[in-house]
Amino acid sequence: MPSSENDAGRRSATMRDVATMAGVGIATVSRVVNGKPGVAPDLAEKVTRAAELLGYRHDLTASSLRRADRRTRTLGLIIEDAANPFSAALHRAVEDTAAERGVLVLAGSTDEDPVRERGLVNTFTARRVDGLIVVPTGLTDTELDAARRGGTPVVCVDRPTTAQQVDTVTVDNRAGVRAAVRKLYAAGHRRIAFLGDLSAIWTAEERHAGFVEGLAEAGCVLHPALIRRGLHGAEAAQEATRELLALPQPPTALVSAQNLVTVGVRKTLQELRLQHHVALIGFDDLPFADLLEPGISVIAQDPASIGREAATLLFDRLDGEHGPARHRVLTTRYLARGSGELPGPEGM
Repeated sequence: MPSSENDAGRRSATMRDVATMAGVGIATVSRVVNGKPGVAPDLAEKVTRAAELLGYRHDLTASSLRRADRRTRTLGLIIEDAANPFSAALHRAVEDTAAERGVLVLAGSTDEDPVRERGLVNTFTARRVDGLIVVPTGLTDTELDAARRGGTPVVCVDRPTTAQQVDTVTVDNRAGVRAAVRKLYAAGHRRIAFLGDLSAIWTAEERHAGFVEGLAEAGCVLHPALIRRGLHGAEAAQEATRELLALPQPPTALVSAQNLVTVGVRKTLQELRLQHHVALIGFDDLPFADLLEPGISVIAQDPASIGREAATLLFDRLDGEHGPARHRVLTTRYLARGSGELPGPEGM
């Protein structure tokens, strides 16, 4: 086996070096470093000790090319934003599930940019990841379909895809928002505003649809002036909230359809000292949301469950599962913390 050099210019230890120090054959070293059975414990200990003393680092990529199954024991995870609490929890759940099988997770953020998403799909497949878990922008379905047809199983989370034979894991966004609207109506609110993320995002569309359906079911009037969409981030939500509250007839309740939008909404309410007067229900939980006064009531999905379900579906495919694409729909739950329970004029 040819040797290589490390960053300092010194020759890296090879499998042959380990075999020489341990007094065994290269085949024995190969079995030990690849975790294969059939090596006596004392010999395995000698190989392990020699590898440690020499600083030998096993080349997993080269090994994968030699294995019959061509596996690299890596997964690619493509998320919207690693800094978002939802994405972070999803990432950790996938990572923990993969770790149980000795598989490494490589992750990247798209920032809802299809060009970045396309680059990540191509980069991960070029690195021969065993499978992909993707929060799709909805604009790179062709690449996802190509990756699957090329032999890389794909699971989409949070949003569906038009790519063929791709498993998906989503939540019932509409039902969660409909229930929130009904709660606000029952508390006496009739002027209920909606603040949503980019309309091109499937979840944003679903949550807006749930809001409209919830108003209709409650018999509440839909006021177009109380709808603000296309808000990507907390700052945009802050400005939109100020506009809504400055209306001649401002809303008495707000439905925020994304966690960073909720952050912006709550900041504005607190700046105007209205957090005890204007009701707020957000979609997705937030760190420390229960420590505020009042706490932020939310429509909570469970990103950890989503991540575990997605990883399970992907490993099923890697283990030989065939058949049509599967779609798992998880439910949301309402966490009442005070902000969503503030009474409206009709409930006092």
